[in-house]
Amino acid sequence: MSRAVAVVTGAGSGIGAAIAARLATDFDLVLTHRHDDTDLAAVVEAARRQGAHTDTVTGDLTLPDTQDALRAAMENHASRMAALVSNAGAYPRIPWGQMDLNTFRGQLELNLVTHAAAIGAATPALVSKSYGRIVAISSVMTQIGRVDLAGYIAAKNGLEGLVRAVARELGPHNITVNTVRPGSIEVLAEHAVVPDHHDMVKRQLDRQCIKRRGQPSDIAAAVAFLVSPDAGFITGQAINVDGGWHLS
Repeated sequence: MSRAVAVVTGAGSGIGAAIAARLATDFDLVLTHRHDDTDLAAVVEAARRQGAHTDTVTGDLTLPDTQDALRAAMENHASRMAALVSNAGAYPRIPWGQMDLNTFRGQLELNLVTHAAAIGAATPALVSKSYGRIVAISSVMTQIGRVDLAGYIAAKNGLEGLVRAVARELGPHNITVNTVRPGSIEVLAEHAVVPDHHDMVKRQLDRQCIKRRGQPSDIAAAVAFLVSPDAGFITGQAINVDGGWHLS
């Protein structure tokens, strides 16, 4: 019997790759990644080992051609579309005093408009079936704030507002729309961008109730629940997966 299809954007590494791996046990997948590279190939191969048929869309989701390719992929699988996990984004650190408006607009495009494009592309197929699960990846930074991330945080707050609005509109079609807010999640890239990594880890654990680093698999577990039939009465919500950081 054919599996339902889940779409995961930004699936080539980190949190997106973990989400793809988790969902591959139950869904066929459409995966997006900025580059057609060895990272994406590894994610695809791992998903196929779990029995998932996998299609890919490569390219920058801020560009209309890539957005069109993603929409076409969803249309090709419209009869089996069941879930979208809108994860793609980035958080370059730019001090507010160095932020010009063009850079700020670029942050909104990357971390808000791309989510709107993905959700908009998924909507017709899900509405036609009167069933669907949409999960967008936000950030605990929407509640905490942090220096050098003004554009990113503004975009993620906009994303959470978008999710609440779309949850209202799509609820009558039996479609849930939620966000997951990751806390400090350990990924390989942080070792390259954080010069005092050891001290950073200690400071972060001091902030959290749970005294370990968050892992991409922690986010994937929350997403897997939200796209499951068991989450059918949860919508318009933002769920923190942050080890209790926001409580500090």
